[in-house]
Amino acid sequence: MPNWTQVLQEIIFKQNTSGNGIDEVRRKYLALLQEKTGRNVIAYYSGFLQKPGFSIGQINDDDKNGLMNAVHGLDRSLGLDLILHTPGGDLAAAESIVHYLRQMFGFDIRAIVPQIAMSAGTMISCACKEIVMGKQSNIGPFDPQLGGLPAHGVLEEFEMAIERVKADPQSTPIWQTIISKYHPTFLGECQKAIELADMVVNGWLVTGMFSGEEDAVTKARNILLALNDHSGTKTHSRHLHIEDAVGLGLKVVRLEDDAELQDLVLTVHHSYMHTFANTPAGKIIENHVGSVIVMNVQ
Repeated sequence: MPNWTQVLQEIIFKQNTSGNGIDEVRRKYLALLQEKTGRNVIAYYSGFLQKPGFSIGQINDDDKNGLMNAVHGLDRSLGLDLILHTPGGDLAAAESIVHYLRQMFGFDIRAIVPQIAMSAGTMISCACKEIVMGKQSNIGPFDPQLGGLPAHGVLEEFEMAIERVKADPQSTPIWQTIISKYHPTFLGECQKAIELADMVVNGWLVTGMFSGEEDAVTKARNILLALNDHSGTKTHSRHLHIEDAVGLGLKVVRLEDDAELQDLVLTVHHSYMHTFANTPAGKIIENHVGSVIVMNVQ
């Protein structure tokens, strides 16, 4: 399989001969990946690395339309390999997307993470029966963020304020200034967001990845304690590698164990990266037979 530079050279050659090299090359390797796996393949790709700062790159409810388009006409008995490259996004949208995909494919869904599936992308991965990762792949914490603030961090700060004021009443004015910036009900919203993330992912893990296992609840709880814990991971953008995912107890398939699969997945990934770098595309949801919705950055 070609490397990054060779994929680009192939695109340029096709562009000069057929005029549609980017799409042609990308779809060629997506189809070859499907031939290898014998399963349906849907690429769910965000261009957030090439086009940072645009909300279109986040997981949102509009993505359901792209997935509905990609699922239409597929033989759903073959299961689904969902290639995920995303910074994350809206928890409620992720929950709805997983519900839809499970309605279509049951629990026969694998997540393939060529590079990055963070936050809500990690949540979607946890809803799958297994996660395919390579040495370059990353998932991340899914501790909720409200208005860009970590829900766990807000509650920790509030608890700190109480303790500091008890220890030193003269510090009260300082902490009052900080706490007064929280709008009414904000602490409650933070707590509920944390509980919702726990509830949703716990349900997915127990009914999917660990379905039928006697210790499914315990395994799910250990993963939640690690990934929905701002104090442990320190930052929402923490990149967790394949060794971390395995250590957490997630069911992980090592991409390097199948050289042909590894080459195909990475070549598909390079094709999407070149697409985002050389077109206005900000998100692409596409299946192996060429059904695609492209969301462009204005």
